[in-house]
Amino acid sequence: MKFYIIDAFTDSIFGGNPAGVVILPDGVDFPSDEICIKTAAEMRYSETAFIKDLGNDEFNIRYFTPVAEVELCGHATIGSFVALRSGGYIGDGEFTDHTISGSLKINVSGDQILMDMAEPVKTGEISERSMVEELYNIMGLEYEQVEHRGEILPVQMISTGLPDIMMPVSSLESLEGIAPDFDALAKISSRYEVVGVHAFTLEGDDATCHVRNFAPLYDIDEEAATGTSNGALTYYGYLNGFIKNGDSCTFIQGEKMDRPSKITSRITVEGDDCLIRVGGGGVVLAEGEINI
Repeated sequence: MKFYIIDAFTDSIFGGNPAGVVILPDGVDFPSDEICIKTAAEMRYSETAFIKDLGNDEFNIRYFTPVAEVELCGHATIGSFVALRSGGYIGDGEFTDHTISGSLKINVSGDQILMDMAEPVKTGEISERSMVEELYNIMGLEYEQVEHRGEILPVQMISTGLPDIMMPVSSLESLEGIAPDFDALAKISSRYEVVGVHAFTLEGDDATCHVRNFAPLYDIDEEAATGTSNGALTYYGYLNGFIKNGDSCTFIQGEKMDRPSKITSRITVEGDDCLIRVGGGGVVLAEGEINI
């Protein structure tokens, strides 16, 4: 089986967020879950994608962390289509990615990949003051209310395929100063039934938001780029007034990890329908054969 290591959401090696990609030969089914998990652990990246070509520009992609299968992974999806294009499996065009969380449309144009997110939904909100303070304390911060145009930004759970807690902080300094208690964060993530916490600040004029993402429940202390989480943040921004219908957004992530990433998104709202697309580029770090 062919494997790739892709740095996603970047145009340079050692930037962005790395993902493993395994492309199954034609006619070969997925290995057992146990083998996929062991392979992901051996690859040592937060997620490894396994790709099965279904024909007619359609693919079935499954995503594994070193400890479990997850429904969807944004940067591993970007990485998958970078690998498919680099390996000559596809050219530019429109493709379908069938995942556990649903079927997503993928647009490939040169070195840019743009993917549809699953239908955005607000799954909950942490509104009780003591519970909000608990979260911020776990993240190593004192709670302070963050306002946008006179309105306090809430702490909400948003999903565009995977649910995360959207946690506003007041400044780039506060964002950089986050130092989570990872054991406590894993427990609170389980309690709220989310993957993790996506912290953001509106400070800075070079992006819509600067962000950091933490998911120790899935053995990921911090990620340098997360497509699904920034898709969720796009919807959060729309719900809370700092992102408008039709906006193209830019999210800067990974700075604290010395893996700067740039994630783009677009939001289109028509009546009750909301479509969020997330994308970026990627580069091939390594490729070869894997014996599984």
